[in-house]
Amino acid sequence: MLGIIYLAFVSMGLPDGLLGAGWPTMYQALEVPVSYAGIITVLICSSTVASGFFSDLLIRRFGTGRVVAFCTLLTAVALLGFAHATAFWQLCVLAVPYGLGGGSIDAALNNYVATKFKSRHMNFIHFFWGLGAAIGPYVMSGLLTGGQTWQGGYRLVGLVQTGMTIAFFATLPWWKKNPLPRQEKDKEKTQSRVTKKQALGLPGVKAVLIAFICYCAVENTAGLWAASYMTLQKGVTAEAAAQWTSYFYIGITAGRFVCAFVSDRLGDRHMVRIGQGLLLSGGVLMLLPGSGLMCFLGLMLIGLGCAPIFPALLHETPENFGVENSQTIMGLQMAVAYTGASLMPPLFGVIAERVSIAWYPVYMLLFMALMVIMSERMNRQVKRGR
Repeated sequence: MLGIIYLAFVSMGLPDGLLGAGWPTMYQALEVPVSYAGIITVLICSSTVASGFFSDLLIRRFGTGRVVAFCTLLTAVALLGFAHATAFWQLCVLAVPYGLGGGSIDAALNNYVATKFKSRHMNFIHFFWGLGAAIGPYVMSGLLTGGQTWQGGYRLVGLVQTGMTIAFFATLPWWKKNPLPRQEKDKEKTQSRVTKKQALGLPGVKAVLIAFICYCAVENTAGLWAASYMTLQKGVTAEAAAQWTSYFYIGITAGRFVCAFVSDRLGDRHMVRIGQGLLLSGGVLMLLPGSGLMCFLGLMLIGLGCAPIFPALLHETPENFGVENSQTIMGLQMAVAYTGASLMPPLFGVIAERVSIAWYPVYMLLFMALMVIMSERMNRQVKRGR
């Protein structure tokens, strides 16, 4: 079961970098402005948010296994559709089912692992997602370098997703066996028994949702604008800045691999606090005047700090709010996470254009501080609510 889930997260990560890697070729072939990539991204993200928001209703009605299998089929069809698209409007139409499938898969599998497996497995699944996200651009660039069209990259990843679809349908009976429950007393509490309105009234839920928005704002702003900040503000060459930015993502992926071996011993709450400490240290280093080296070290610390926070916050959801409520809350968490990832980096782009890109570390530090405040508020409210 874990092997299937690990492969699922690799396949989920594979398409995430395809659009960015292939767009320089795609927009010319489709004869559209380069800025139109943003339209596809917004359609995917908005569909993902909607899917995550309503995922608990689907899972309650059909069960985790069926939802994962059918949503994987939906994303496979969308990716293979991308591979045969010849017009921009077709990509826009296909972006909707791709986003709808991805949001429900994410919410379903994260809650399945959170309720049934130890913390190390939550870190491992996000490590495998990072591997997929890193491999995707190499697949696209390799095919383009070899004389293939951009459709070839989507075709290959779509076939991988089709293979995962077959694997999920073939293993549907496994999902009912409830392997390795974290607590024996929670074996029967596998379905959400709280509405979204009721979930928002539980102690700590609103605080953790804000914390998720802040985390995704930091991670995605850091990755999107790091190279521009180092080039324009620190005088680093464009080539070096691009290379250093890649180390940010390496820091997240490698950090989650390491966290998998210590998270069970330290506990989710301590992992979150360690990550937040690294984030704040990295943000301060990037704010200090000086050479690009300090900026690079700060960016690496931010990457390492990001590594444990997202998996740990997800994994402690059943512990904080109850297994019977976790699927509804997990869907809300994924929805606000994608919202933060979609809106906050472009917002800084407006600030950089109209004020100065020098505010980059300050912008992230504000979200880091608010995340610490909200996560600690959640801890206090959950403790008082027990």
